[in-house]
Amino acid sequence: MNLSPYINRELSWLEFNQRVLEEAWDSRNPALENLKFLAIVASNLDEFFEVRVAGLKQQVEAEANVVSIDGRSPAEQVAALGERCRRMVEDKYRCWREHVLPRLRECGVHFLEFSDLDGGALSHFQDYYDNEVHPVLTPLAIDPSHPFPKLLNKSLNVVVELETPEFPVRFAIVQAPRVLPRLLRVPDRGDQFVFLGDLIKRNVGKLFPGCIIRGAHLFRVTRNSNLYLDEEEAENLLSAMEVELRNRNRGKAVRLEVQADCPDHVEEKLLRSFDLSESDIYRVDGPVNFRRLMPVYGEIDRPDLKFAPYQPAMTIPPRADIFARMRRGDMLLHHPYESFHPVEDFIEQAADDPRVLAIKQTLYRTSGDSPFIPAMIRAAHQGKQVVAVIEIKARFDEEANIKWARLLEEAGVHVVYGVVGLKTHCKAALVVRRDADRIRRYVHLGTGNYHPFTARLYTDMGLLTCREDIGLDVAELFNMLTGVPRYQRMNKLLVSPVSFHSGMIEMIRVETDNAREGRPSGIFAKMNSLLEPKIIDALYEASQAGVPIRLLVRGICAVRAGWEGHGENIEVRSVVGRFLEHSRIFRFENGGDPRVFIGSADWMSRNCFGRIESCVPVETEELRKRVEDVLETCWRDTVKSRVQDWQGTYRRLPEGEEPFDSQDYFISEAGQRARELFGGTGAEDGAPELKEDSFKV
Repeated sequence: MNLSPYINRELSWLEFNQRVLEEAWDSRNPALENLKFLAIVASNLDEFFEVRVAGLKQQVEAEANVVSIDGRSPAEQVAALGERCRRMVEDKYRCWREHVLPRLRECGVHFLEFSDLDGGALSHFQDYYDNEVHPVLTPLAIDPSHPFPKLLNKSLNVVVELETPEFPVRFAIVQAPRVLPRLLRVPDRGDQFVFLGDLIKRNVGKLFPGCIIRGAHLFRVTRNSNLYLDEEEAENLLSAMEVELRNRNRGKAVRLEVQADCPDHVEEKLLRSFDLSESDIYRVDGPVNFRRLMPVYGEIDRPDLKFAPYQPAMTIPPRADIFARMRRGDMLLHHPYESFHPVEDFIEQAADDPRVLAIKQTLYRTSGDSPFIPAMIRAAHQGKQVVAVIEIKARFDEEANIKWARLLEEAGVHVVYGVVGLKTHCKAALVVRRDADRIRRYVHLGTGNYHPFTARLYTDMGLLTCREDIGLDVAELFNMLTGVPRYQRMNKLLVSPVSFHSGMIEMIRVETDNAREGRPSGIFAKMNSLLEPKIIDALYEASQAGVPIRLLVRGICAVRAGWEGHGENIEVRSVVGRFLEHSRIFRFENGGDPRVFIGSADWMSRNCFGRIESCVPVETEELRKRVEDVLETCWRDTVKSRVQDWQGTYRRLPEGEEPFDSQDYFISEAGQRARELFGGTGAEDGAPELKEDSFKV
């Protein structure tokens, strides 16, 4: 079979998750950071099965006549993914047993068996079980009058094999309630923990008096979590989404995880009950759910076992008049190295400023303590025109966004859900203000969400400007989102699904023509994922013409870098480190007059054609140079960077005599800039509190 020009999307994503797993193995990271990365790998893999594998299995069942970008049928992909995932799971648990556990043990952090505990600790946990756990457990027998229960997605369960006088062998299920912590600290023993699942197994006989317990085994089932919503048929999109969310935990099973001690006949019983095959079972030698280890990171007060704390630099004075500052010139922010507070100030000052007439903002994801929601509510109460474009289909943030939508609507904010059939993924805020000389539009456009928490953990860029041409474009963008979607080419912005794809293709072709005609050429881009076939084809054509192409792609990348006859002039690198690389940056040499853009879109079909996205040029020389420096600095990384080969595998770069970590450099560089601008530390107070789902990628 001829080699496909494209690397399979799903296999490429698994290679990215393998790079995250490498960070769990890396002894240069502190011990608790190794544990954190292991939890991230598990969380990523959960979502991969819930969404990607589940979708492919549906295609197999429907006998859908579809093929992947590299020409594989759904059945071929499911088989290939199963083989690759199995290797990854084995590597993940080997990392736990051979690296993470021993390192933590050396540092005084222990995950214990009950056989390791003395009488006092055993007595404590027995009391805890009797008083806190047993009252909320429900034994669920499985027999002709008790069908197999519909277990919740990703819930922790115990399958119990028992004997009674009436039945020589029967089964039962005990589900661990989600209100209970999965890890329990051993009292008066420092940083020592036991697992809730082991405590339930130890006492499971109390739930079945008069029975002989032959075995109790932990397991977990993963279900299809895709949402199926017909927007055109849904009279009330919010209510329809709420109905779908109630069904998410009960979708069709796609994966079964069981602890390695589970006997074959018990596994077979579970597989039949979930309508799964042998290829869907994963036997694990360790905790069934590593995601639930994430709280330990926050509970253990050991700075020596974590990355050195950092505070984003304040490159704009706190509570400065943001509008006066924007009138002096465009501002560029680089998160998390520079504080997100100026973006918060932008909306909060607008809410309280009597000169402000209107505030419009997109909200794809935001945090529970977001300052943007109360600011918009205050503005609405003051009679300002306030519009919130909320994407209630943002995957796994649907419930939170529905809550914000209802709260804002009750306060009088105009809440809209974008354009039917398209996700609103652009990151845009518009403030209309009556200044002393005229009405002026103030704009923020970014690569990341209006989410103060992830702004401390994800690398993103944002532009604050009151340029008239960009302001008019953003006003038109919001009119498109709230009114009749009449698409028009804009002055400066590239917008999906109208002009982003065609604009990128056009600029790639300009570089191709320049290379052929001997003019300066080059493409340098940074993004999360690269999958769109026509863009890839254009990159191959540019490479063949001699255009030097450098791509920083954190995750999925379907391009074959260095592929003979196609991609010899293409280099692909991926940076995976302390912060999640999330910014989207595009630079085109343009014959010696470079064009630089930042935006919300990756080079993927969904971003180009299935979402509302925005991409803005950075045109002032000083700010353009700063963006170019970000690209070059990431490319110089020899510590957290990997380079891709034409087969789609990645290897670390040689570190050389002086290893260079780009993220560490940006922390130092932002602090230095702040000190030069304002003196003192130039840093905001506090550090982000880590949460279980803080690192989803």
